[in-house]
Amino acid sequence: MAIAGRCKVKTVVLLGLALLSFVAEGAVPEVRRHGFRVRRNLADADADATVFDVMTYGAKADGKTDNFEPFVKAWKAACSASAPATLVIPRGTYLTGQVVFQGPCKSSNPVTVKIEGTIKATTDISEYPTAEWILFELIDGLIITGSGTIDGQGASVWGYNDCSHNSGCQLLPVSIKFHRVNNSVVNGISSVNAKSFHMFITRSANITVHDLNITAPAKSPNTDGIHISSSSFVNITNSNIGTGDDCISIGQGATNISISSVFCGPGHGISIGSLGKYKDEEDVSGIVVKNCTLSNTTNGVRIKTWPGSPPSQASSITFQDIVMDMVQNPIIIDQNYGSHKSAPSRVKVSDVHYKNIRGTSKSPVAVSLSCSSEVPCQGVQLVDIDLAYKSVRKSKRMQNSTLSASCLNVKVTSGGKQNPPACP
Repeated sequence: MAIAGRCKVKTVVLLGLALLSFVAEGAVPEVRRHGFRVRRNLADADADATVFDVMTYGAKADGKTDNFEPFVKAWKAACSASAPATLVIPRGTYLTGQVVFQGPCKSSNPVTVKIEGTIKATTDISEYPTAEWILFELIDGLIITGSGTIDGQGASVWGYNDCSHNSGCQLLPVSIKFHRVNNSVVNGISSVNAKSFHMFITRSANITVHDLNITAPAKSPNTDGIHISSSSFVNITNSNIGTGDDCISIGQGATNISISSVFCGPGHGISIGSLGKYKDEEDVSGIVVKNCTLSNTTNGVRIKTWPGSPPSQASSITFQDIVMDMVQNPIIIDQNYGSHKSAPSRVKVSDVHYKNIRGTSKSPVAVSLSCSSEVPCQGVQLVDIDLAYKSVRKSKRMQNSTLSASCLNVKVTSGGKQNPPACP
């Protein structure tokens, strides 16, 4: 996108207190029970909380005034409180540029951020020195809730995105990023028209995301709904996601991720990857995707790795009880993703289970498992696959095509119903 040259210097005030006693950069939070330090029940955190209303700190809900400074002041007050605290963004439309909500916070109780209004991003990308709009970081105990909307106003800048033909492109700012946030719940809010990813969770643990609405046009570039990397014990459920890229993408270093009751479409499906693009990527394991529906997406459930990659692994993956509604590629492993390089991928894919996947495919090849010649896929299982071909083309030849499966460098075990017939 070559936007760096356009950027002008802007000082970003980081909020919160000094980084006392926090985990070192790159480390995983201390494991005490199931990977997390036990804290007060997050669901009860708002009871008897002191309210810090951004209007009290000078915010203006006129959709024109930059509310960066009032948001900073309200967060600093809430984060510094020793008692339970709730930062409130009431109804109205609030414009703001890049803002960082940083801890650690003083109270042992979670800080609640209640969004009832609409927050709109500024559209001059030169005002974003780093690739995020709203950043929460270094926080242990956080609740984001409400019926409000995060509006990235991405349509104003999508034209700068050149990632479709530039593998080294610079992503536009993410709408909401969680970096080194532990013990958090996000629910109720909506995210629309992000400049790139709607939500990015990284270096975090024990995150529950539920009842979100995430939307962007089908042709908006790189507007992934939720992207997860280098994080553990993330649970996403009961959400509607329709974007121009993956509804949910699971990147390197993600472990123990649960996704359930998600409606995805439009978009590129629910994906593990892409993996293997960079050196020293962490392994991916313990991924469960259940009870989800994908409608009019380009892919269904997908694993994608780059060719010529450094070695890493993706293992212990389950896709179960999935409904496909007019999906182009319902079941796909693509280990030659994003490139025409001849060198095979060295991401080892193993212990992958597809169970009770049913619905309709736009493509006559409903199952495509294209694995690496250097590290063939192992332990791939197909159980109770029932897909029907439903062409959207009027060509008689296409309408009469037989549904099939395609497999390369993989041995598949199968059981129950197999439509299309499983690869030998």
